[in-house]
Amino acid sequence: MAITAKDIQRLREMTGVGMMDCKKALTQADGDFDKAIEFLREKGLAQAQKKASRIAAEGVVHAEVCNCCNTAAIVEVNCETDFVAKNPDFQAFTAELARVIIKNKPADVDALMNVTFNEKFTVAEAVQDKVLTIGENIKIRRFHIFEGTSVSYIHAGGKIGVLVNLDTDLKPEQVNECGKDIAMQIAALNPRFWDKSQVTADVLDEERKIMLAQMANDPKMANKPEQVLAKIVDGKLNKFYSENCLLQQEFVKDGEYTVEKYIAKCAKELGGSIVLKDAIRFEKGEGLAKREDNFAEEIAKLTK
Repeated sequence: MAITAKDIQRLREMTGVGMMDCKKALTQADGDFDKAIEFLREKGLAQAQKKASRIAAEGVVHAEVCNCCNTAAIVEVNCETDFVAKNPDFQAFTAELARVIIKNKPADVDALMNVTFNEKFTVAEAVQDKVLTIGENIKIRRFHIFEGTSVSYIHAGGKIGVLVNLDTDLKPEQVNECGKDIAMQIAALNPRFWDKSQVTADVLDEERKIMLAQMANDPKMANKPEQVLAKIVDGKLNKFYSENCLLQQEFVKDGEYTVEKYIAKCAKELGGSIVLKDAIRFEKGEGLAKREDNFAEEIAKLTK
């Protein structure tokens, strides 16, 4: 059966796959569109398996909040290059994935892969389809779900994402500005703890040890009594809290307040209560080995 340019274009519109792959699929299927689509899906699986070992440390973080169901989700999806990370199709896939997570509340990434993505695919099949259409290794790395009132903030087009979970008797739209300010602070400063009450004894012991060692090597401190040194250490620990604990940090948008006092100010002005329950911060690719491109080798391969 003769394959026309119109047939190829129709299959491309149906699948989003490149023209040459569509032509090959239609030729293989003798013009049968259903068989051609199946051929492309099988090819997508093969490509996904082939590309699975390739480093995928680029990508985007996306957060979605559903005030109707009081659920929010944040997800990181990785690809190989920043170019693909900026692809509208890839970003739309990530956003839809966050909505799927909110709807189904899977326990982990393995469970998520078996969830229905749309009327055609499971999430695993949707990832395979994206590998075929985009041409890079794609991995769903992690996600987190919050119940209750949440506010999201996405920085730099998906480089950093933050979800803030609040305990409040106010409406979501009332606390949105306050929540977003908290999320922006977390995105910018990446505090180790949300509150000083979360700092464990072993962390404090280690900090005290470092501070005492520093003072022991300082000639100005050498002859000071131990009780004086202990008071100096207590003062330094207060500085440690203000640098490492979100609620004790100086509020970046108004240095007159700590974050804790800013939240109290918002609650008072709005006539309700606002308490930070939890938060989570994802930075795309953090902790992953980065892909190193050798452009000379790439050009050499292309010119052979």
